[in-house]
Amino acid sequence: METNDKIQLFENQRIRTAWDEEKEEWYFSIVDVVGVLTDQKTPRTASTYWAVLKKRLKEEGADQLLTDCKQLKMTAADGKKRLTDVANAEQLLRIIQSIPSPKAEPFKLWLARVGAERIEETIDPEQTIDRALQTYLKKGCSPAWVNQRLQAIQVRKELTDEWDARGVRKGAEYAILTDEISRAWSGMSTRQYKKLKGLKKENLRDNMTTLELVLNMLAEATTTELSRQTGPDSFAEHMDVARAGGKVAGDARRAIEAQTGVPVITARNASQLGQVVADLLEDGPGADETGEP
Repeated sequence: METNDKIQLFENQRIRTAWDEEKEEWYFSIVDVVGVLTDQKTPRTASTYWAVLKKRLKEEGADQLLTDCKQLKMTAADGKKRLTDVANAEQLLRIIQSIPSPKAEPFKLWLARVGAERIEETIDPEQTIDRALQTYLKKGCSPAWVNQRLQAIQVRKELTDEWDARGVRKGAEYAILTDEISRAWSGMSTRQYKKLKGLKKENLRDNMTTLELVLNMLAEATTTELSRQTGPDSFAEHMDVARAGGKVAGDARRAIEAQTGVPVITARNASQLGQVVADLLEDGPGADETGEP
């Protein structure tokens, strides 16, 4: 956990946060969020409101939620570090559902909409792809990049299906094998790669260039094929397959760099890449020259 808590702003009011490096998860001061959403004037009245809300949550049967919420030392209004109740994003959204406030209503409506969309996607999985496509386009990603990203999702799914079929456990084992693939082709673990790009909770693949994405796809697709051909039984054998699959893409990366003289791995993230696209659109030829809007 980062030792220095940070301040986020919501409607120009302070929300203390902390980043858990190990879990790659943000934690938010519950008192601060409650204070903002219920227009509490002081930290003391916000704490009182949270105490009452905790009782209400317990009455609603949310004992597990309250048990899972942890305490972290955060800088208080007097400048001293004090233990503060914190929640991750999922826990915080559940708490917000129990706050009777006009400011909480938009969050509740959003949760209802997301829940309805998930039900629709269960009935018709194709909607998941359509929504992902629209989300990437709204972020300013180019159609060509979006097509590569959607293919990367399919390649990843084939790999995890292969792991699942051979008894690899989701969670820690998936992460270890993914790191081995990443090290073999990029020279970095997933966490090191994200740190290079200045990422925290963001998805690494969403912040890759087209070339990075293609090489990552090559590494994962090769790992899938090698696993199908060799049939690894033990986790150690899966590790060897992951390294071999990643090495194929690593060799390709080095060959590309030898030909171009330019490193494939870049520190640029999605926001910076998006700005490059925007600049190209602004400075480039008009629609009458390219045939594109």
